[in-house]
Amino acid sequence: MGNAFQTLEDNTAYTYLVNDHWSADAQSQYTFLNLADETAAIDWPVPLDQAELSDKDKAHPRLAEVEPMPSRKILVVGADGQLGKALRGLYDGDPSVEFAARADFDLSKEESFDGRNWKNYSAIINAAAYTAVDAAESPEGREAAWQVNVSAVARLARTAIEHDLTLVHVSSDYVFDGSRESHDENEPYTPLGVYGQTKAAGDAVVSVVPRHYIVRTSWVIGEGSNFVRTMASLADRGIKPSVVNDQIGRLSFTEDIAAGIRHLLESRAPYGAYNLSNDGEPQSWADIAGDVYELRGASGDDVTGVSTEEYFAGKSAAPRPLKSILDLSKIKGAGFVPASSAERLTAYLRG
Repeated sequence: MGNAFQTLEDNTAYTYLVNDHWSADAQSQYTFLNLADETAAIDWPVPLDQAELSDKDKAHPRLAEVEPMPSRKILVVGADGQLGKALRGLYDGDPSVEFAARADFDLSKEESFDGRNWKNYSAIINAAAYTAVDAAESPEGREAAWQVNVSAVARLARTAIEHDLTLVHVSSDYVFDGSRESHDENEPYTPLGVYGQTKAAGDAVVSVVPRHYIVRTSWVIGEGSNFVRTMASLADRGIKPSVVNDQIGRLSFTEDIAAGIRHLLESRAPYGAYNLSNDGEPQSWADIAGDVYELRGASGDDVTGVSTEEYFAGKSAAPRPLKSILDLSKIKGAGFVPASSAERLTAYLRG
């Protein structure tokens, strides 16, 4: 859009409708072209050498020297977690993506939101979450889970609405009770424990944002401590563990979650909720542990399968959904086909 005009008579008022006001840092959001640029070849009613121009207008560059307007940026919050690290790797070298760890952007503080010029952004990816499932059942954990998974998400949602941003929010299979064979995006929330309750509440908040993607995952594996790394360590040390065999689902590797998020944003898929785990045959945790043992050169028979009830007997633990299989039809229909969990597991342990 270009905005330039001449008034041909004195005492003439020129007005136009805007949806925002000029700000002190507007120079970083707009670019300018000299009114006399030869390539624009504007036939001004009053020749410019006879018109009244400000010194600033006269100093604007010709088209060959104009710096293009920078792209509006994507802000990734929670960039120091497993998914945040995968997003850093995926967008490495892309100046249009900005990463903020908790030290850079504290979601619990209003000043984090007030101190940022949101006009420079097009989207927020929320990779931050409280994920200590068992600790969330304690009084302190319950408060922390609600702060991070709901209150902070509400601040992000408000910001997205006020500034017309796209909000990408990562959800969990724990919003369901696991009573169905598989879960699609239209299933009502039925969380069993505090963690699941806070994730469901966060999803409900994000759903009111006009431009939103809720990306629902299960059994996340990425850089850092996780189930696969734990099992690999046990296999390497010759330990024969007991692992739960009645919780069924699929792993979600962070590189695929990150790639799926990028696909949704770049393809401009219809807004809404999308299940996103890796593909392949659903397995129990014990099945996955057995695969890890085999890949580490140990025997899968070293893993003993036990029920959830047996495993947590005498322990303080949150209730868990037994069936966490996410229906991937919608994300595939949007053009993103996740790799199989078996393929990713092999590459992860050999990488």
